[in-house]
Amino acid sequence: MIERDDMTFPYSEFQRRLVELRQRIAERHLDAVVITDPENIAYLTDYQTTGYSFFQALVVPLEKEPFMITRALEESNVFARTWVEVTRPYPDTGDAIQMLVDALREFGLADKRIGYERNSYFFPAYQQDCIHTSLKDGKLLDCFGIVEEGRICKSAVEIEVMQRAAIATEAGMKAGIEACRAGITENEIGAAISAAMFRAGGETPAVMPYVTSGPRTMIGHATFEGRVVQPGEHVFLEVGGCYRRYHTAMMRTVLLGEMTDSMYEAQETMKRALNAVHRMVQPGMTVSDVDNMVRNIITDNNVGARLITRSGYSIGIAFPPSWDEGYIISLKQGNSAVLKEGMTFHMIPWMWGVDGDKTCGISDTIVITDDGCRSFFTLERDFTVKSEGAASGEHMELVQSRQAETEEAPVGANKDSNVKASKTRRKSVSPV
Repeated sequence: MIERDDMTFPYSEFQRRLVELRQRIAERHLDAVVITDPENIAYLTDYQTTGYSFFQALVVPLEKEPFMITRALEESNVFARTWVEVTRPYPDTGDAIQMLVDALREFGLADKRIGYERNSYFFPAYQQDCIHTSLKDGKLLDCFGIVEEGRICKSAVEIEVMQRAAIATEAGMKAGIEACRAGITENEIGAAISAAMFRAGGETPAVMPYVTSGPRTMIGHATFEGRVVQPGEHVFLEVGGCYRRYHTAMMRTVLLGEMTDSMYEAQETMKRALNAVHRMVQPGMTVSDVDNMVRNIITDNNVGARLITRSGYSIGIAFPPSWDEGYIISLKQGNSAVLKEGMTFHMIPWMWGVDGDKTCGISDTIVITDDGCRSFFTLERDFTVKSEGAASGEHMELVQSRQAETEEAPVGANKDSNVKASKTRRKSVSPV
């Protein structure tokens, strides 16, 4: 290992992570592991690149020096960012898996017990088939989750980095709320959020902000598509700020009209759920306990809404296409995993289907402490109400102008008719 002082964390932090990983390697009676998940490689080495669609792997032997297999172009990231000294790059005309097999032979591992992440998105079945047929003398065993065991509880220095991400999250959300008004496009709101995140020191997030308005809030995981926000509508915002690949996220809702009784009940119900989280959640509770608590509060409403998803998920290191660590642990019914100090979650007691045609949200990213939990954020949770001038002549002229521009566009994906046509299918959606 190269000792250096220009990485995201102190050198000692990476030493600790490697020592603990090797303890788990020994417990599983393995001689080495081949790590291909980009989040896991980043956790162990500080390595990152947007080029992770090309095969890359960190090989960690039980005793010998770790080494990396990368595309030749990406080798520069190893030297620029990590403590790794040994690399075996392959050219674009080369065979990545053959390079991995050759390196395992070179370092005396070809006939050993080797763990690999069988469930990794970035080690597809055809590549796994290649290594199985090429490495006939070794024993290949699934070790999926062996790195995640270390990632699930964040260290003090990781929490500090996530706090940096939270600064970007809050800056983006504040800018998005400020930008919301009738006549503006969802794209312009998304642009305001992104610019503010980056100016606040944030880096490219795993997912760009979610911005939907009016009837489009009922489309799962939809985001800005050029729609013009109309007077009296609401805007749903979800922002995930990023710093050194660590993320925090939050949801907020903006009303461009008067606060209706239904939306007020939705707001207060979600606030009650988050207050219960901060009052009750602590180490020792099970994941299922937390989900049931949040789900029961959200379900007890008179506005026709429901919690259609899990109530939260682990959050931390992420690359596109998602900012969550939900595959490690999600807050959902039937999960008996126990909360521990240092776990971090995006809590999402959002409400889908208020009055049958609105989705709104208030969410929080929390860290489990020694005796409870705390938020990474300070931003007000209440809906932002912007009723003034919602139907003024100036706003109406802007709305009509923008709407005309949108209708003249060749692509009709943003028309509300598409959303309205889908309403008949909503009743068939079951909670996740």
